[in-house]
Amino acid sequence: MSKSKVYFTDMHVAMGDSLLDKFDRLIVKAGIDQIDFKDKFVAVKVHFGEVGNMAFLRQQYARVLCDHIKARGGKPFLCDCNTLYVGYRNNALGHLDAAYMNGYNPLATGVHTIIGDGLRGTDERSIPVEGGEYVKEAKIGAAIAEADIIISLSHFKGHINAGFGGALKNIGMGCGSKAGKMEMHSSGTPRIDRELCIGCGMCVKNCANDGVHVVDRKAVIDEAHCVGCGYCIAYCPKGAIMTKWDEAKPVMNKKIAEYTKAVLAGKPSFHINMLVDVSPECDCDSCNDIPIIPDVGMFASFDPVAMDQACVDAANRQPVIPGSAADTGKGAGHTHDVFRMAHPDTDWEAGLVHAEKLGLGTREYELVEL
Repeated sequence: MSKSKVYFTDMHVAMGDSLLDKFDRLIVKAGIDQIDFKDKFVAVKVHFGEVGNMAFLRQQYARVLCDHIKARGGKPFLCDCNTLYVGYRNNALGHLDAAYMNGYNPLATGVHTIIGDGLRGTDERSIPVEGGEYVKEAKIGAAIAEADIIISLSHFKGHINAGFGGALKNIGMGCGSKAGKMEMHSSGTPRIDRELCIGCGMCVKNCANDGVHVVDRKAVIDEAHCVGCGYCIAYCPKGAIMTKWDEAKPVMNKKIAEYTKAVLAGKPSFHINMLVDVSPECDCDSCNDIPIIPDVGMFASFDPVAMDQACVDAANRQPVIPGSAADTGKGAGHTHDVFRMAHPDTDWEAGLVHAEKLGLGTREYELVEL
């Protein structure tokens, strides 16, 4: 496979210019206008940020991107899917509250914000994964699955399980329904916090496999019948049912690649990574630590694998910020890898290798600097 082109511009601007103008020039140079947007529904996948987090991408970038698409006849919408963990973004109403509070509202962005997997995280479509080793059918948020075009706008940062979060994680994990996220995060059945459980029976009512029962006013997982679909997690009103978060980290990254394969299958797509405010943890956290490296710049490509690899390489060329998690963490000895310096037990490379094997792209790239 020949090298993929990855386009890059830094965060420097001259007087009279702006980062938003540079952002627009980047996506044009990278070829976004090769896509026929006319009358097409365009899912712009972005992480809206948990309430309290301040490292998520500013909504102005999404506005420029969506204005660009609308000017070419497209019908863009901003989207994400609900989370497994209990927080603002656990259901569509809270998720929209978080998005709007963080600036991702129609007034600021000029487009609608849609939670891709519906009110409870159960509105999904099953999409076959061609060549999947771990996932045969990915469970993707319906609104995203039904879009004609996929555009990813990703904040590139660290992650406690994945190592880093870039285009692949934004698409693969981010577009999975609750059941899909359960499949990626866990290799088995969910668990129940008995102190939180009120024995209401919503889990029993919404289980299709006789996998959960209420005994002595507390829900109990029936390991013999539970298939690990995660629907009970979606319907629990108290957040008492949760994933075990027990999938091996290399396998989780490979599952993310397979979910990405399903989301992008048969559709035009384009990808943007912002290597700025590189926090050690995901934007799902309700707080964020200081960045682990200085701001680097913006990347764009039709190849999400090449772009994520280019971002890792660029990050690893940067000096570590003193006092950051990469400087003081248990992995400080990994002087060549800032993400393992922050989280030494991660294996981000497994996901890129598997994505390349699946035909999502190549790790070999030509960096085109603007």
